[in-house]
Amino acid sequence: MRPCLRLQTIASLVPQGARVCDIGTDHGYLPVFLMQNGIAAKVIATDLREKPLENARKNLQKFAVQGVETRLCDGLSGVAPHEADTVVIAGMGGEVIRDIIMRCAWLTEEPAAALILQPTTSPEVLRRFLTENGFAILREIPLEENGKAYSVLLSRYCGKKTDPGEAFFFIGLVSPDSAAGRAYIEKQYRRIQKCAEALENNPAEQEKAGYYRRLAQEIAQSAKL
Repeated sequence: MRPCLRLQTIASLVPQGARVCDIGTDHGYLPVFLMQNGIAAKVIATDLREKPLENARKNLQKFAVQGVETRLCDGLSGVAPHEADTVVIAGMGGEVIRDIIMRCAWLTEEPAAALILQPTTSPEVLRRFLTENGFAILREIPLEENGKAYSVLLSRYCGKKTDPGEAFFFIGLVSPDSAAGRAYIEKQYRRIQKCAEALENNPAEQEKAGYYRRLAQEIAQSAKL
């Protein structure tokens, strides 16, 4: 199976021999790729709905993949702490990913699981939650696919809360040195600019408009846009 760039990027952050839990597995393409390439020792593929799990099972059978278990559950509610050392939550909004992490107490227990996260929207919500709740953001890989810019985060609970500043919540560890990194930062910059423009003519929202203008300027300066 030839996965898309997004799945390849996610897989590149999975440690060799990991016991992986893929949340919201959908068609099961990530578990298939991980097992076909000998990256994971075992994968638990979960989804909130039965239909995606049926699709995943069909693909597991199609590609004759062993070592993958499918489970119907909400987030990590059906997964025990000893069953996974790496958790993938990808293709969801930042708020949804945040809520899944919040509901799973064992993610803060030792040894802390690696979290591979790929928010499709509101990445600033997710980064803010992680840094304010003792999760370290260790690495980010930006990518462009089908005209869209994403960032894949590697995080792990360390117990240390940090305050990296507002700009970090929007662009994280992404560097403008690559084309994909620059595209991602420019995407966030445009979002913030639009927020400022939408509020600047509203007398009641001048404080918020000023916040967005300052934030846009800080991102532009740090990324040399």
